[in-house]
Amino acid sequence: MQFDLFEDRPNPYTSLNDLIDDMMKMDNDPLANAGTNVVICRGNPEAKLMIIGEAPGPKENELGKPFVGRSGKLLDQILAAANFDPEQDVFISNSVFRMPPGVGGKNFRKPTNAEIEAYKPYLLEIIRLADPKIMLLTGNVPTQSMLGLTGITKLRGQWHEWNGRLVMPIFHPSYLLRNPQRTPGSPKSLTWQDIQEVRRKYDELMAS
Repeated sequence: MQFDLFEDRPNPYTSLNDLIDDMMKMDNDPLANAGTNVVICRGNPEAKLMIIGEAPGPKENELGKPFVGRSGKLLDQILAAANFDPEQDVFISNSVFRMPPGVGGKNFRKPTNAEIEAYKPYLLEIIRLADPKIMLLTGNVPTQSMLGLTGITKLRGQWHEWNGRLVMPIFHPSYLLRNPQRTPGSPKSLTWQDIQEVRRKYDELMAS
């Protein structure tokens, strides 16, 4: 299914609030008939560090904000460990803005490639208006959406340049919950290395 972000608006949005207002009224997006809510962002839209997630889960669908379930709590802990305030220093959004309904008894599923592509214009407009300097892509879905790449195990921790911004794929917090070991080389250990590098680069950019 295709739809046009600017179908009723020939010019780009001038404020994030206007964009969010329109997104909250979406009725022709790929998951509009799924019976799930629009979930867009949380945190500080003026922050220079942006985190892009995959799609809302049940808790996010319920509360209307990304990363508010178990994965979100772990994400906040990771950020705080690197001295980032999750509400002031970070802006958090999604690649897909409704929870894809599950099949086979599951609550939700991974977004399809078509859904990722269909919601991408919204994500790009959010990025343009928020104007972060650094973006972290949590897992394969946002990495596919933004960089056209998959294979998070090989891609994590590597900096990419995207439209004048620094981008790093990292493990999704849900993956860390499934792999709680802290031994050297484990996903949690590697994520700690990654967030320390993000802190270093963030401080470097803020000082310049």
